[in-house]
Amino acid sequence: MITPLDVTDRALAERLLAIQHAAYAVEAELIGFDGIPPLQEDLAGLMSSTELWLGRYDRTELVGALAYELPDDRTVEISRLIVDPAHARRGHGRALLDHLDQAEPRPVSIVSTGTANTPAVNLYKSRGYTETGRVEVAPGIFLTQFSRATATQRSS
Repeated sequence: MITPLDVTDRALAERLLAIQHAAYAVEAELIGFDGIPPLQEDLAGLMSSTELWLGRYDRTELVGALAYELPDDRTVEISRLIVDPAHARRGHGRALLDHLDQAEPRPVSIVSTGTANTPAVNLYKSRGYTETGRVEVAPGIFLTQFSRATATQRSS
């Protein structure tokens, strides 16, 4: 089940923060950099987030989430995609991305991830995202930026 999340709900935000820290700890290990901002975020920061959130549940347990923004009327920008490492590789991230496509059918979708985060890079590429650039965020640490046009946009 996927549902919108209210990050001002303290108990929910505490679970979400635990998932976020665990998920970004895995990415930090993959990319060799622990300065990822969501890894450093505290509960107050998360609860004051202005992003829109979707949560993926396995029965009653929150196992993953996706945060996004709508910077203009054509674009959805995925700012976070997190899955509890104990529930990784079970399609939760893909399900969240699929749900977002239906909930916010915009012509353009953008996202970025650590270049060395091979699982995330492969997920985005498998969903039609193409690399649009790379940014060095620390010495030798790169983020890859991706973009994807929706099917209707690609065919026009």
